[in-house]
Amino acid sequence: MHTKDIREEALRYHEEGRPGKIEIVPTKPHATQDDFSLAYSPGVAAPCLEIKQNPIDVYKYTGKGNLVAVISNGTAVLGLGNIGPMAGKPVMEGKCMLFKALADVDAFDIEVDTTDIDRFVQTVQAIAPTFGGINLEDVKAPECFEIEERLKESLDIPVMHDDQHGTAIIAAAALLNGLELTGKKLEEIHVVINGAGAAAIAAARFFLTLGLPCDHLVLCDSKGVVSTRRNNLNPIKRQFATERPVDTLAEAIRDADIFLGVSAPGSLTAEMIRTMAHDPLVMALANPIPEISYEEAISARKDIIFATGRSDIPNQVNNVLGFPYIFRGALDVYASSINDAMKLAATRALADLAKQPVPESVLKAYGLQSLSFGREYLIPKPLDPRLMSVVSPAVARAAIETGVARRAIDDWDAYKASLERRAQKRK
Repeated sequence: MHTKDIREEALRYHEEGRPGKIEIVPTKPHATQDDFSLAYSPGVAAPCLEIKQNPIDVYKYTGKGNLVAVISNGTAVLGLGNIGPMAGKPVMEGKCMLFKALADVDAFDIEVDTTDIDRFVQTVQAIAPTFGGINLEDVKAPECFEIEERLKESLDIPVMHDDQHGTAIIAAAALLNGLELTGKKLEEIHVVINGAGAAAIAAARFFLTLGLPCDHLVLCDSKGVVSTRRNNLNPIKRQFATERPVDTLAEAIRDADIFLGVSAPGSLTAEMIRTMAHDPLVMALANPIPEISYEEAISARKDIIFATGRSDIPNQVNNVLGFPYIFRGALDVYASSINDAMKLAATRALADLAKQPVPESVLKAYGLQSLSFGREYLIPKPLDPRLMSVVSPAVARAAIETGVARRAIDDWDAYKASLERRAQKRK
């Protein structure tokens, strides 16, 4: 489809019928006077008083436990940059639609008209009682790091900046399976990350949490290698400054096992790929145009494993594999946060799912005759109906085991079955 056709089709899609992509619908009967008496005055006083006496009952009597706020100030929207909160609203509505369609999580978008960190944080803190979780979206670096950290410290509900952690969690699943396919060990490989924004920094941190040695990681930004020899680094970049005697991406990538690109089109060349170690894993995630094209990458060398963020190329590293199901699991146990253990659980669940036989429904959705774990199928497909019943329980279990859950799950088989039913409903 040509760019003009996509534009016209997208505008029609958003405008026709009820404008936008989400709406609010009642969940209780509302056809009679008795229904309204229970829903509002005088009946509503009963749950209000129960919640006042026991605040945790807010999860029992309201929709808080299935409601996520998608909050943005529009300063780093997709590939569009700082377009502001109003222009970013279609993206936030789209994120809400994905939450509902994929994991039956109700979500509502909140566009905050400020670039001031204090005002942003105070705004989210003030409205947080409404929600069971906060999904920060499209907030630019480096402000996003401080915003997320302050909200995590001050709120008792899950807070996650998906632009950071979503990419890190999915890329880590691809990394683990890439290592399994090539027989390499995490503690022995060398990784180069090109880009130093929210996703790149989060991925670097998460790879270290996964077990990658710190001195085996090189971060590059638009000025070259983030090195201890540079005096123009902010405090966040300085944490990842390498002492290796390399200054450019071309120098850093030589003999590297993994390349993760969250940067710009054209920043990686075939010549660079040819200098990497045997069986390199190249994740070129700049979207919609990756750091190097699929054709150039696979022609550079035969032993490459290649991934992008695109749906029309094998091995799509896409946040949609993570955030709906991570929040689903967190909400279902009334989690007070999303911690590293929960993110690691999601990563490992995704990696394991890719090794299972692929359902016929997935093959049909992608027009494939067959699909099995290998160099062109590192991680599950986004339309795999098993994602919720695999990832969400893993996240919920990790929340319970690490003490951030406020609700137990006594029957895991029943919980998984309930998630499978939810997944079936969306078809």
